[in-house]
Amino acid sequence: MELFTSTANNEAPLAFRMRPRNIDEFIGQDHIAGPGRLLRRIIQADRMSSIIFYGPPGTGKTTLARVIANTTSSSFITLNAVLDGVKNLRDAIAEAQSHRDLYDRRTILFIDEVHRWNKSQQDALLPWVENGTVILIGATTENPYFEVNKALVSRSRIFQLKPLTEKNLHDIAIQAVNDPSRGYGRFDVSFSEDSLGHLVKTANGDARSLLNAVELAVQTSVESFPPEPGSSINVDMEAAEESIQKKALLYDKEGDYHYDTISAFIKSIRGSDPDATLYWLATMIRAGEEPRYMFRRMLISASEDIGLADPAALGMVESAAAAFDRVGLPEGRFHLAQAALYLATAPKSNTTLALFDALGAVEKEFAKEVPNHLRDPGRDKEGFGHGAGYMYPHAYKDHWVAQQYLPAGLQGRVFYEPSDQGFEAGIKERITRQRELQLAAVIEEKTDEILTFARPDKTSERWLNRINRETSGTLAAVREGIFANLKIARHECILVMESAASVLLWEAVRKTPEGSVYHLPAGRKAAEISRHWAASLPEETRPIELSFDETISSAESMIEGRLPGLLPSGLKFEKIIMRDLLTKCGLREEFFAKASELLTQNGSIHLYQMIPSMAQRLSNLDELLFLKERHPELHSALSSCEELIYHDQNNKLVNWGADEIKKAAAGAGFSVRANLQIIAENRPVQAKDLESWFNPEGAGYGRKLSEVLSTEDFEKMRSLIYENLKGKIVKWKQNFLEISADKNFT
Repeated sequence: MELFTSTANNEAPLAFRMRPRNIDEFIGQDHIAGPGRLLRRIIQADRMSSIIFYGPPGTGKTTLARVIANTTSSSFITLNAVLDGVKNLRDAIAEAQSHRDLYDRRTILFIDEVHRWNKSQQDALLPWVENGTVILIGATTENPYFEVNKALVSRSRIFQLKPLTEKNLHDIAIQAVNDPSRGYGRFDVSFSEDSLGHLVKTANGDARSLLNAVELAVQTSVESFPPEPGSSINVDMEAAEESIQKKALLYDKEGDYHYDTISAFIKSIRGSDPDATLYWLATMIRAGEEPRYMFRRMLISASEDIGLADPAALGMVESAAAAFDRVGLPEGRFHLAQAALYLATAPKSNTTLALFDALGAVEKEFAKEVPNHLRDPGRDKEGFGHGAGYMYPHAYKDHWVAQQYLPAGLQGRVFYEPSDQGFEAGIKERITRQRELQLAAVIEEKTDEILTFARPDKTSERWLNRINRETSGTLAAVREGIFANLKIARHECILVMESAASVLLWEAVRKTPEGSVYHLPAGRKAAEISRHWAASLPEETRPIELSFDETISSAESMIEGRLPGLLPSGLKFEKIIMRDLLTKCGLREEFFAKASELLTQNGSIHLYQMIPSMAQRLSNLDELLFLKERHPELHSALSSCEELIYHDQNNKLVNWGADEIKKAAAGAGFSVRANLQIIAENRPVQAKDLESWFNPEGAGYGRKLSEVLSTEDFEKMRSLIYENLKGKIVKWKQNFLEISADKNFT
């Protein structure tokens, strides 16, 4: 039976016939369905909980639901919110209850276009999701946070699908052409130069649109109908262009793309990007957006984003809107463009937001009385003296005089802080001087309490918080140093490797709710602690522990190539995050080379490594600087011994530094960016520390000093150091190298 014969099955559109039957046939959406991703793991393990697929048409929402239906051992019921109502829902619930009661079998209820149901219809579904009668899979092209019942959303995991890439679409088209049973594999189908590329580009990320176009192009390119098996079918550019006309814009005036586009337009204005501003303006004009709506949003932006930096901006938009009303379309597009370009290229200031600070003060403060001299004298001047003492500014030089305008108790409160942009820059110096005089005048009058206001220095607050946390602050700083500039997508796969307790692991887990985090514990104790904390997380979001050999280090596991065997087949990581992993690792270039094999094409390594050779020197501690003045020979001996210890070329703990790590990473093909950070912590010096350092039989200072000092001088130095360090809290500095190594950095 040929594909072009008239049968019920083969009359189905190509897009329907080519729907994947299992997760391995599914192409695209690698951020949620690729190897190691959460959705793939859920489907393969058949551990479904309620989920909602959200994304544009043709990106695979319904297809993923069908893949789940083909994979799961649960019963599967499908409803379409456009065609089915509450009655159909009741029937589905009754069927689900029957499966549960008679066969102890779960039921998955798939509702396509779930946003089409109104609130009462969605409410009717909620109790059955709540009590577990059904597991919901919803599909929607609209933002579920706005269009789906909040209670349903809170009980579901949201997976956002993205428009398919050109490579995804190309692979889908080739799959359809080569499939002998569902596609055109029985025929010799070929595409002339650029014809398939045209279909892919014009499909605009929509697989359904692409397959419909491929089907039409193939059917209109056959010389005889139906064609014989093995017939040659060539699709040229003319057939491709006819089969997929100019794409319709994904724009619904009541939908997400409407709000997303206007948001992109306003943010492009705010970001002073005239090119992006014109692009998003053109998108809205092409989609038939209401011009008055666009002008209204520009009027808001003229005050919110520009304000007094260019007071003419508001008038410009108002004039352009008035001109548009007189001219209309199509010529009125010039006025839209002029207004948009003026706003995009104007200096920016958001100081009008000061109003909301003032509103906050009004809401939080007790009601304040209007100062007597500001009150209306028209009614109560004689009886209460309202208005008495008011100074008329126009009677003074420069039409200004210092007097109190804020209510008592709020003098000195600052709401408006002029920017240094455009016209407003000229306001800043003048208003500052006036405020100084005004506050001085109020103080001179000795009225009520003077309140001042200043924005907190967040950087200083963060620094103070860090040093107040003592030793734990170092770990916090390490974590902050790694993640501060590390851009992690929610769907990424990450490998975390640390030399001791898990400091970085949980931050990585928080940042990848739709991806996965694998970790290699530093030892049994670290593994037990990680498992303990992971038990509090939902099972599907827990970090995945790789089995480890306690007899070797994590670095050795990497160098010996053991890690790939512990990972799912085909899994690659976008990022490998490491802490202090290279301290005892001699083969550093080999380490980076093995790590490279675990990364995706554009993957990267992020390393935070303490440099032992740059450790804090005792001779530089503030508490021991007195030695330099009073006992210079002892201080010199201590300093010399330290340099011998920390530059011992035979000691692999200290015979390397930042340059060696950077060179090793570059040698393995990485592009390296490095930053050396010094972290100081308050560290108590205990007796056991001193005994370890100054034991003549040990490997520290004691042995080296005993070799260069007489017994008398050695005991004298040890006594002085014990006296000045024992039990003291010193400022202990540590040097960390922060490295970002990009596998394919350009």
